[in-house]
Amino acid sequence: MAQIYLVRHGQASFGNQNYDQLSELGVEQAQHLGRWWAARDLIVSRVVTGKLQRHVQTARAAIATLQGVEEDKLNVADWQCDPDFNEYNHHEVLARHVPVFDDPAEVKRFLLTTPNGKQAFQAIFAQAITRWMSGQFDHEYSETWQAFRQRCVAALERQIQHPEAAKNIVIFTSGGTISALCQHVLGFPDAKFSELNWSLVNSAVTRFHLQPPADGKSARLALAYLNNFSHLEQLNLPKHITYV
Repeated sequence: MAQIYLVRHGQASFGNQNYDQLSELGVEQAQHLGRWWAARDLIVSRVVTGKLQRHVQTARAAIATLQGVEEDKLNVADWQCDPDFNEYNHHEVLARHVPVFDDPAEVKRFLLTTPNGKQAFQAIFAQAITRWMSGQFDHEYSETWQAFRQRCVAALERQIQHPEAAKNIVIFTSGGTISALCQHVLGFPDAKFSELNWSLVNSAVTRFHLQPPADGKSARLALAYLNNFSHLEQLNLPKHITYV
């Protein structure tokens, strides 16, 4: 039975000009995941990443630690890169709703100067997501909500239908992609997408398994667990549990 592990990237560089770069803590989070897997003798049959830098950096840190090698010694020739596992353009989604936030420095200023800045920003971003998902302003976005969701599902289907059967497929991607795929498997409404997306921890793992055909039914995906960050909880260091 194929097991598909969806890994959210480690902490990125939120509020900086280049968000798509792991912070030092983000690298540590990925390494903690690799140690967790190594302690459980996880055998990875296939490694897949989105095309974003934070996906690749998380994969390299986690897999190198799992295998007990330096990153420059990794054999990445068989890794797959599929840009359809990329995140939606969160910067564009936010800026279409609040144009001043087109400048990352303004986002950082808002967070630092607004009372309960994190909660206030989260509320604004939820509104931006609702605007994007409504379909009423599709012409303003380079990728619509429906197009994003469809490409994520198509990317997952390609892995399921891959000609080389694999027991453990590990996919390094982003929170929005994982949330869209959970919606696809579980069938929850669009309104719950943003809620789930905000709850996903950096470097947390969501696992699906492919149930074999039975009783005339075709094979289907089932959720084994969602947003597992036990590799961070065991550290008993709250600062290691982040959401950006």
